[in-house]
Amino acid sequence: MKKFYTLVLMLLPFLGVQAQISIDEVKAEQRAEFRDSVKTTSADTEYYNEARYRAERAAIRKERNFLEIGAAVQGTLSSYNDAWIATSGGDNAIAVMATARLHHIFTKEKFTIETKFDAKFGYNRMNVEYDDGTDEGIWFKNQDEFAISTAPAYKFSKNWNFGSILKFRSQFANGYVSRTEQESMHRKSRFLSPGYFDVSVGFTYNCPLERFPVKVNLSPIAMSATFNESGSVRENGYLYGIENPAESSLWEGGSSLQIDFDRTWGKNGWFRYRTTLYSFFGWITSLAQDNKFRKFDEYTDAMDRWSNPDDKSIGHEMGDKPHLAVHPTVRWENTLEIKATKYISTNINFQLYYNRAQCYDVQLQTLLTVGLSYTFKNK
Repeated sequence: MKKFYTLVLMLLPFLGVQAQISIDEVKAEQRAEFRDSVKTTSADTEYYNEARYRAERAAIRKERNFLEIGAAVQGTLSSYNDAWIATSGGDNAIAVMATARLHHIFTKEKFTIETKFDAKFGYNRMNVEYDDGTDEGIWFKNQDEFAISTAPAYKFSKNWNFGSILKFRSQFANGYVSRTEQESMHRKSRFLSPGYFDVSVGFTYNCPLERFPVKVNLSPIAMSATFNESGSVRENGYLYGIENPAESSLWEGGSSLQIDFDRTWGKNGWFRYRTTLYSFFGWITSLAQDNKFRKFDEYTDAMDRWSNPDDKSIGHEMGDKPHLAVHPTVRWENTLEIKATKYISTNINFQLYYNRAQCYDVQLQTLLTVGLSYTFKNK
């Protein structure tokens, strides 16, 4: 019994502490469930494939860009020994000519940029006999010209574009009067002497027929510039239409017309014909000219009187110089290409040039070449 009371007395302090402790009911605030707002997208390794990305970019570049690069080397060689020349005649000669061509078209939706570059350069070597009985083989250039043009345009209808054409043309090396006259006093041309720069703004019609790929550019507003930067060329009397020898350039305003045609025939493109016809008429410059003569005889008579300092009926300053009425400038280039194999071709080049300010007659050039050629196209 004593043990029972002792146990009760020992438990009383604990029972009192427990009676004094109470836990209030706590109501927790209800909050919205947390959700991640970042959207997840499943990605596999194929989506980030670098090879696939490069292939897609290459396909886009090929679709937007057309590229054609061509190069050719032609040459002829004729050689005879002294016995042959003494008996049958003949002349040792070498002719070498190289040509290069680039054609690029960039297209993005309705916007296009067309760029062209053409270059020709050739030399020939022939024996020249002097009065003292000696002879010498002399090199003399027979072809030297390069031209670059760019034409940005915006397509506003199915067959019509609006844009501009910028063209520059000149030569690489010095040109001389003849084989035996190749000193500074005989120089008649060099780089930028002459040089030509043409700018035109207008509309271009593109024929939709595949068998007749002609383009016609009509430019109501155009500018044509002629450069003659070499003082020695001007001093030698070769002015290329620039009337004042003290000036190195001539700027004219007017209108222009350009027609382009380029077509290939045959399954393997064995025959190709390219032609470009360009004409400029400086009517704006003609309106501002003084002392104009439309009849050629009257113009030559006035020039004779202006050149004669003893003639008191006319002034002799540059402002008094007679002017011939402006005539259209015409340049017509034609190229026929016949391919025997992939690397051997025959080219026939025909060029017509008329510029009344430089020469009163029509200038013609014909060239037939056979040699190695190669053309690259990306499509």
